[in-house]
Amino acid sequence: MTVANIRSQEKRIQRSERERLENRRRTSTVKTYFRRLEQALESGDQAATEAEYRALVSKIDKAAEHGALHPNNAARKKARAARLVHQSPAG
Repeated sequence: MTVANIRSQEKRIQRSERERLENRRRTSTVKTYFRRLEQALESGDQAATEAEYRALVSKIDKAAEHGALHPNNAARKKARAARLVHQSPAG
């Protein structure tokens, strides 16, 4: 239920909700891909680790491009992922 009195205000509320859900989906996807990268690292499979790392960086970049993540937050996540990959015995 909206408490808006103006039609444009109601539309803005609907749009904000759609955008919020889209941002939530993007940030959740980044977290999922981080978990997938960690699982690949634990398995010790070099090819899987590299593929997951590339996929994660792509998802982070897309989320930042669309405004779901702040650019500094995206850079921090990518640096953390790179550190995980390059410190691991498999990497």
